[in-house]
Parts: sequence; C-alpha cells; structure tokens
Amino acid sequence: MDINNRSRVHWACRRGMRELDISIMPFFEHEYDSLSVADKEVFVRLLTCDDPDLFNWLMNHGEPDDTELQRMVALIQTRNKARGPVAM
Repeated sequence: MDINNRSRVHWACRRGMRELDISIMPFFEHEYDSLSVADKEVFVRLLTCDDPDLFNWLMNHGEPDDTELQRMVALIQTRNKARGPVAM
C-alpha cells in the first residue's frame, strides 16, 4: 500500500472491531501526517496484521516478534494515552 495514499491508509485503519478502531483511528487522524516516511511504512505494515494479533498487542496481551512493530504499537499506545479518552 502506498504510504502517501492517505485515503487508502485511512480505509485500512477501519477494522470493524470497536477496540481496534478506538486505538488505530485516532492515532491515524492525529499522528500519521507527522510520522517519518520510515514510521509510515511500519504503520502500514502493522495494518496488514490480523485483527486478533493487533488486538492482543494493543491491549498488552503480548507483543509482535518484529521490533519495528513493537515500537509502533508502543508509539500508538503512548500517543493515544497522551491525548486522553476518545469518544466514539
């Protein structure tokens, strides 16, 4: 997926699982544009993972084997926590 095609990346963020949407969508909306090219590539790669894996990682029930994905999950959690609760 092209990291510069914002609408396609936005569509890939929509997971259909409320818990994932609450974690991924705000991060995309507030942080994606400020990410480096390398981080955008890692974020898009994270979006290719299966929903059960994403859920477990974002809810701290395990972590990806890939250190770049671990760092991205931690970044999503940190930035979302700093923004506070999300109303959906």
